[in-house]
Amino acid sequence: MTLSDDRSVPAERIGSIIGTGIGGLATLEINHGALVTKGEAAVSPLSIPLLMGNAAAAAVALRHHLLGPCFGVMSACAAGANAIGTAVRTIQCGEADVVVTGGSEATLIRLAKACFGALDATSTSGQSRPFDLRRDGFVMGEGAGILVLEAADVAQARGATVLARIPGYATTCDAHHLTAPDPDGAGAARAIAAALADAGIGPQDVDYINAHGTSTELNDRAETFAIKTVFGERAYDIPVSSLKSSIGHLLGAAGAVEAVATIFALRERIAPPTLNLEVPDPELDLDYVPGVARPFIVPEGRPARALSNSFGFGGHNVVLVLEVA
Repeated sequence: MTLSDDRSVPAERIGSIIGTGIGGLATLEINHGALVTKGEAAVSPLSIPLLMGNAAAAAVALRHHLLGPCFGVMSACAAGANAIGTAVRTIQCGEADVVVTGGSEATLIRLAKACFGALDATSTSGQSRPFDLRRDGFVMGEGAGILVLEAADVAQARGATVLARIPGYATTCDAHHLTAPDPDGAGAARAIAAALADAGIGPQDVDYINAHGTSTELNDRAETFAIKTVFGERAYDIPVSSLKSSIGHLLGAAGAVEAVATIFALRERIAPPTLNLEVPDPELDLDYVPGVARPFIVPEGRPARALSNSFGFGGHNVVLVLEVA
C-alpha cells in the first residue's frame, strides 16, 4: 500500500521536506550556455522551476497530492540530514502525521567540478580515502535518498512496515569559516552531544557511527576530535566508517542516502567498510573499519543504535540518532 492509495492518512497531514546542497545547477549551466550562444529566446521557461532549491519537495508533493508542510532545506552537504531532522520535528510538533523527506543532488557537471576544484576540495588522485594519511579531497557523486517518516501510532494504524526509528536529532553551527570546519570539532561535538541528549541515551548506547568522512584533511581530523570529545575512551570501541569511500560525496543528498544505508547496517548488524584506508594517519586512531565490512555486537535487551553525522560548508553540523529493534 502506498501513501497515495492510503486514504487513512489525509493529504493535509502529509508533508514533503527535501534537502539539496545547490539545487538545479545543471539547469543553470545548460541555460547559461544557451543564453551566451543563442540569446535570451533560447532560455527555457522551466529554468527557474528546475533550478530552485525547493523544486524536489514541490515536485513530490505535486506528484502525490501532498497538502501538508512542503519546503526545501538548503544547508550544503548537511541538507539531506537536516531535512530528515526537520521532518522529525514537524511530526513531533503536530504539524503533520507523515513526511516524505530526504535529499537529492545532481552535480556531476563541468561547472560543479570546476567550482569545487577551485576550492581545492576535491581529490586530484581520484581516490576517496577517508581517514587515510594520503587523503587529498572528496570525490563527487550524485543521487537521492528518501524516507517516509510517520508518527508511531499512524504507522501502526495503517499497518506500515517500520524499518527504523529516529529518536534523536540535533543541529549546530560552527560560526568559524565558510568552508572549513572548526579545527577542534567543537560544533560537531555539540551536535553529537545534543542528539544523544535528544534521544535520551549516552555514549555507551551507540553501536556504530556513520561518519561524514569526506576524505579531506580538515574534516576527517575535526570529526575524529569531535567523536573523542563526546565519547571519551568509549570512542575507541565503536566502529566508525565512511560510506563516501565507496559512493563518493553526494553533497546535499549525502546525509539522506547515508541515513538509509545506516538503517540497513543496523538491521544487519554489520558496519560498512571504509575503503581505500591503507595508510593510517597517526592523528586519527579510531576504529574506521578499514577495507572490509564487519559485524558489530549489540547488547541484549536494547535496540541497535547508530549516529549518522553530516557536516556542510557554512559550518552546518547535523547528527541523527537511528534505532532498529
